[in-house]
Amino acid sequence: MAGPYPVPNATVPYWRTELHELDSHRSTPELPRKQDIVIIGAGFAGAALSYYLLKDQLPSDKPSITILEAREACSGATGRNGGHLRPDLFVAVASRMQARGLETANQVALFEVANAKAVTELIAEENIACDLQPVTTADSFVDAAEAAKIKKLWDVMSKLDCPTLKSVTCHGSLDAERVTGVRDAKIAFTYPAHTLWPYKLVMHLLERAVGRGVNLQTHTQVHEVSETPDHEGYWTLATPRGITKAKKVIFATNAYVGGLLPEYDEGIYAARGTVCRVVPTSRPPAQVPLGSCAVEMKSPASVDSYYGLRPDGSFIVGGARSTFFYQKRDEWYRNYDDSTLIESAAPYFDGWAARTLAGWEETPTEVDRIWTGIMGYSADDAPHIGHVPSKPGLYICAGFNGHGMPNVLLCAKGLVQMVKDGRPFSETGVPACYETSADRLRKISQVAAARTTSRARADIYLKHSYGS
Repeated sequence: MAGPYPVPNATVPYWRTELHELDSHRSTPELPRKQDIVIIGAGFAGAALSYYLLKDQLPSDKPSITILEAREACSGATGRNGGHLRPDLFVAVASRMQARGLETANQVALFEVANAKAVTELIAEENIACDLQPVTTADSFVDAAEAAKIKKLWDVMSKLDCPTLKSVTCHGSLDAERVTGVRDAKIAFTYPAHTLWPYKLVMHLLERAVGRGVNLQTHTQVHEVSETPDHEGYWTLATPRGITKAKKVIFATNAYVGGLLPEYDEGIYAARGTVCRVVPTSRPPAQVPLGSCAVEMKSPASVDSYYGLRPDGSFIVGGARSTFFYQKRDEWYRNYDDSTLIESAAPYFDGWAARTLAGWEETPTEVDRIWTGIMGYSADDAPHIGHVPSKPGLYICAGFNGHGMPNVLLCAKGLVQMVKDGRPFSETGVPACYETSADRLRKISQVAAARTTSRARADIYLKHSYGS
């Protein structure tokens, strides 16, 4: 199994079929010797960080910034996801309430809503052509026993002060299939969301950054960062192309952060997932009523598939958890190899539409393209944002649980306030449970140490959120 670094020759996602001119860009032939800030990672987090670091900045005060990317720009999780901008307004709220309390659950849910709004506003402000589409999405349940359980949970949550539930509609067994188009749906919860072309969003932000003087260096993998700064206060970053130094370093590497910051090896781990594009090969007999949907099979912790409907009538479909999640953990858990497919998952998508969509039983489809991606999951279910403990000048923005699109932008904006203005985390607007700390990492290590087998350890990390 590949180690904690991006591998070469990754599978090619649909989102990377129309490449930007900066996809394999190097602003200068050689790496800068020294600069104020280095961002490691050119995905959504890295691009958003660069955007906010230079937004409204006077030329005289502009910091020197370099972005180092191991492969092509936006070739990691963001360029491989399901194309959703989908805050979780109910299921995750319930799960988080049980784990952290109602106040924190509401804080995170409202933050995701604010993120989605901020992304759509940014796209409008920057006039970004990224196929942004407002849609109604759903969490649908096809198992009768699980539908009954989730209905009881809904009834309980509806009596509590949960602001985001006001945007959610519960559909019972009489109309769940009709509303969602999911065959045999027993209950469903619908709410507003968006779909988009994530690569085009990120590349626009990187283009803006390069235009403002950011030095973008693709195909430049950082394989080591010094343990301490030098006598001038510079951290040293080692790459195959030589070393470069920076006063401040931001790790926007998501699943790969443990390779550079070993203290995060337990806190953030890789989870490999599968996504594909499914294309009808004849005129569908039934219109799909929703623009996106997650199909929950056995419990709120097992999204078996999720889809986003493209403007051309094709589907971006991810998941297939039932084929590998428990049976073949090595295929996904701490697996960094997105150059190969999850063998047991690939056949799942061949008959996905016929099995899943009402009225599509006889409709032929084909898998036009299939790929894998490496998500960065947080062991305690919250991203890590803020100062790297005991390493002044190092910052982290990672661990988004396959749910980065409704989280990253405002996390990056908040972190920039810390990096640029010296603000404390408490003034950034980022949920308190997202703040990284030595205490968080210590608690995670203690829990992990208490479980000794790989199967048991993986049980700690079961999540409901997948690939958005």
